[in-house]
Amino acid sequence: MRYLNLLDYSVISLYFLILLGMGIYFQRLASRSMEDYFLGGKSLPWWALGISGMGNFLDMTGTMVIVSFLYMLGPRGLFIEFRGGAVLVLAFGMLWVGKWHRRSNCMTMAEWNIYRFGTGSWAQGSRVIVAVANIVFNLGMLAYLIKGAGLFLSMFMPFPPLWCAAIMVGLTIIYSMMSGFYGVVYTDVFQCFIIVAAVIIVTTMAVVQVGASPEDLAVLANRVTGAENWTSSAPHWHTPMPRGYEVYQSLTMFMMFYLLKTILDGMGWGYDPKYFAARNERDCGLLSLFWASLMVFRWPMMIGFAVMGLFLVDKFYSDREILAQTTALIKQSPEVEQRFGKNIPKDTWEDVLADITIRQKHYPRLIEQLRSPQLLTEDWQTRIQLGSYEGTVNPERVLPAVILFSIPEGLRGLFVVALLAAAMSTFTPQVNMSTALFTRDIYQAYLRPRAGTRELIWASYAFGAVLSLISFAMAAKTTNINMIWGWIIMGLGTGLVIPRLLRLYWWRYNAAGTVVGTLVGLAGAAVLWFGMILFPDIQLLKNEIFQFLAMISITLVANIAGTYLDAPTDLKTLTHFYRTTRPFGLWGPLRHTLSPEQRRKTDRENFYDVISTPFALGWQVCLFLLPMQAVIRNWSAFRVTLVIFLVCMGGLYWFWYRNLPPASQIPPEGGVPAEEEAFVSGAFPVAVAASEPSSGKRS
Repeated sequence: MRYLNLLDYSVISLYFLILLGMGIYFQRLASRSMEDYFLGGKSLPWWALGISGMGNFLDMTGTMVIVSFLYMLGPRGLFIEFRGGAVLVLAFGMLWVGKWHRRSNCMTMAEWNIYRFGTGSWAQGSRVIVAVANIVFNLGMLAYLIKGAGLFLSMFMPFPPLWCAAIMVGLTIIYSMMSGFYGVVYTDVFQCFIIVAAVIIVTTMAVVQVGASPEDLAVLANRVTGAENWTSSAPHWHTPMPRGYEVYQSLTMFMMFYLLKTILDGMGWGYDPKYFAARNERDCGLLSLFWASLMVFRWPMMIGFAVMGLFLVDKFYSDREILAQTTALIKQSPEVEQRFGKNIPKDTWEDVLADITIRQKHYPRLIEQLRSPQLLTEDWQTRIQLGSYEGTVNPERVLPAVILFSIPEGLRGLFVVALLAAAMSTFTPQVNMSTALFTRDIYQAYLRPRAGTRELIWASYAFGAVLSLISFAMAAKTTNINMIWGWIIMGLGTGLVIPRLLRLYWWRYNAAGTVVGTLVGLAGAAVLWFGMILFPDIQLLKNEIFQFLAMISITLVANIAGTYLDAPTDLKTLTHFYRTTRPFGLWGPLRHTLSPEQRRKTDRENFYDVISTPFALGWQVCLFLLPMQAVIRNWSAFRVTLVIFLVCMGGLYWFWYRNLPPASQIPPEGGVPAEEEAFVSGAFPVAVAASEPSSGKRS
């Protein structure tokens, strides 16, 4: 807190007061019904949902991870983020999977399973297991967000990382519980302006710093990070990486694996609440297009932080060996050993640094050594913050270090608020989605089918609090944010990919396959997680390619085997699903249910959706590369990327955008068959007459 002044504190306080006021206002709207609480009454405009999506994906922790890779690699860091940070799944949500899910007229992904599989015992089981699986996935995401928030905020506050995260999460939980989905969306709209202001400022500062430097940026980057061709945008087969990140040396191989994973994940995506909340299927495409376009703001800001980080590290550590000596000194210090024990584990390293900085009276001998002219000098409190467990610069702390030491006083508060806004914009929808799954698909559907809206909202409050406590426990055992992000995407995420794919593209796939496949995916991901925690020296468990190949193999076998444990889905339910969703894939036995004219229109729509895919992916990647190339002044690469971008944008317009149906021509959504609707809304078939859905609207 010594780094912030009164103006910074005033900006932060004003931000929280505005959030509190918005939470109180939206609580009245959100409490009208469950559909209002979880989906904003399905009345929110596409542009608001698109802005909200940008806020959801521009998170504090993800920004720290991406800045760390851009700092180490330059624009090539984008290719590592094909695993998730480049949000390429948006292309598939824009083209077809978003509208496919919207056509169900359901409220949650788990409820969608009733629409797809009916109300038999396996279908009911699939609804529960999908709810549990998505809650577990969100738990991992929350732990990842908490870990990053702690690393960031502990640079600004005199508390250990998890304490700092607890303050932010506590405020976020209270706000998100009060305001529901209305608050999620409209707070994101408000916070978007703060984020854009921060983007403009940091990008301008980085451009000015690069222009004023007498030294070529590539030379500086090579000296600071050891990376060759730092300004290049082309992936290389072998790329030198610092200690702790050696696994990414085969950059091109990782990029291809991440792209394959993204394509598989994207084709099964579309279950984001914003698609269920869209007013119609045309809005699903428009909100995704706007969402992806707004994500462009993230990349010049992040390369700006990375560039400023290069100058900062070069200033702090002209001799990089000082960091290695400092790390060794801390690990061998008797004073540290007395408080933290021998052999400090990696997952407590940031706590050790925070404790040395805050409780200096416990480390008189160590601090005297750190202050020596041979190490960190009198400025040791500043310099120690960037040290990693491996004795190098901790790239995950480059972003907060730049804010602390390169941003002028007064503006620091704005940047802290911008990153807090990004964190809260990601945290609140994860909590909202998880509480919706629990409340709608477990509590209301099976435990309290006659519960009123007030009781259901209070159940959501309670579950949100429990969810946060469990995610804190996970964050406490995580060594770094990149580790947990890799496990979420390549371990847990891959374990859930196959069920999400087969349900959309194979008629024979049934609820039994979903139950068995999802259970195996969860179990496999859990084994990987506990293996990494209990056996940290087994590097194979942390290898993301191994995680991907292992999980995709076992879950593919499990899903197919599980499918043949039961008969195909009831023909009436399956026909209703096919006629309303109109997917492509292995649906031969159902095609006769469409008239010749319907088949022609469906085939045409699906053809243009699929052929638009490479143009959408190319457009999105170039959209992110262009501003980064401009910031670092690599104009030759910029011109090549611009040509590719224009070609992809033209293809996307010709094959997709101009074929979007006008809103007036969109047929009504299919929804759940009438005989199944009572079950979906929380009432068992035997009690239909005695119960009422919690919302007056069809769900």
